Amino acid sequence: MATTKYGKYVVKRPLNTEGQWPAFMYTGETDYKSNFTIYFIRVTEPVLMEEYAHSHDFDMYLHFLSYDPYNMEDLGAEIEIGLGEEQEIHVITTPASVYIPAGLIHCPLNFKRVDKPVLLVHSTLASKYYKLPKP
Repeated sequence: MATTKYGKYVVKRPLNTEGQWPAFMYTGETDYKSNFTIYFIRVTEPVLMEEYAHSHDFDMYLHFLSYDPYNMEDLGAEIEIGLGEEQEIHVITTPASVYIPAGLIHCPLNFKRVDKPVLLVHSTLASKYYKLPKP
């Protein structure tokens, strides 16, 4: 097939079903050649997604969205996330976005109740996702 002038900007990737949750995963390192990585993860049942607090040396954003196209304002879930060294717990029951600046310790991330599918959009300003080693 002939290469097009702008075809390199269109990334087609199949659903990744190798992990615990089905996800679409696009990384700056392999897909964009830039400092942006994004995962789209479908959560359908309660799960402790991240047990241990950790940090990164890049900014990260977690977006919790309803998977219901007819009622996008109803998250249908209860999610807890710990922020800071003291793991201050924040409870999410409506669609929300959490900004995690570089260096901020965060987690656990616990999907305590999931009444209907939730779309977790996990994006980073980094070419790939990784956790910093514990100090």
